[in-house]
Amino acid sequence: MKYKEMKAFDGGVFSPSASATGFMKERAVKMNDAAIANGNAFLASELEKLDPKISEPLTSVTYPRDIRVRVGGGWIDTIAKMDVDYGVSNGSGDGAVAAAGANTGNIVQAQFGKETFGTHIYTTTLRIPFVDMQRGQIVGRSLESLLTDAIRLNYDKHQEINVYTGFKTYGTTGLINNPDVVTQGVKANAAGKTKWEDKTADEILTDINAAIMAGWAAAEYDLSAIPNHILIPYQQYTLLQTKRVSELAEKTLMQFLMENNVATLNGGELVIGATSFCKGAGAGDTDRMVAYVNNDRFVAVEELVPLARTMTAPNTDKLSYDSVYMANLSEVEFFYTQPITYWDGI
Repeated sequence: MKYKEMKAFDGGVFSPSASATGFMKERAVKMNDAAIANGNAFLASELEKLDPKISEPLTSVTYPRDIRVRVGGGWIDTIAKMDVDYGVSNGSGDGAVAAAGANTGNIVQAQFGKETFGTHIYTTTLRIPFVDMQRGQIVGRSLESLLTDAIRLNYDKHQEINVYTGFKTYGTTGLINNPDVVTQGVKANAAGKTKWEDKTADEILTDINAAIMAGWAAAEYDLSAIPNHILIPYQQYTLLQTKRVSELAEKTLMQFLMENNVATLNGGELVIGATSFCKGAGAGDTDRMVAYVNNDRFVAVEELVPLARTMTAPNTDKLSYDSVYMANLSEVEFFYTQPITYWDGI
């Protein structure tokens, strides 16, 4: 194509000849009119500023705060817990008294039991097409790194559900819905209201202390079994953080509760945490409060095999490299159900 075959550009509309148009379409050249007017031609991508940060999904993970995670154990199928009950032939009262010269005495006995907890395998495959891998080297971004972050996010969300509610399909439960835990409603105030938004600071403190005392009493007042962890929905948590005890007070409800609860007064340290899983978890879709001892002597979950890349292989059918990530996890293990209680209607 010769230059004279194209019409000159005089500052108006660019009108190439038919032969020039055909040539441009054949070569698939894309031009920016504004750039041409300035005497230059740029690809549109040259006029973009690429933000180096990638906006990943917004999310939250709270299960490491609310339960102890034990690590190790391997690719096992079940976890067994041994327990024991003691008995004495004549009891622990006056029957334990013996006279001088007696030839018989109390006999202590032990009854052993075993409870098992199930495990399950978590698995996800990371697939990276070969061509995309090569393109990533050109643009300076790692597709593998992004997809690895996605697997970690998926794994954390899996553990979140496993810890709080379990998986109904497989018959497991979690911290907030174990059927062996005693469930009751919080006490109504003088106005007949049970929701915290309708209660005073003293009335909310009464609910908190009632939950702590119920679990402690069920554990025979063992000092190691005083409930020290409470879970509530975000709405109630925000209320405690922002509402003042009274119009004349500077302290918030949270500060007031932290200083005057039974656990703190007995040398413990109470934690009140928020989770969306407590919202509507109670009877009649009411909001639930969970009080328990956050210690792996009482409740735990096990990462028998932590999440890791177990194998990588080329996949010629998909023109990709496939990496398998796996972990072996347990359901929530309740070693004692006495110190944990559910309170609905807050």
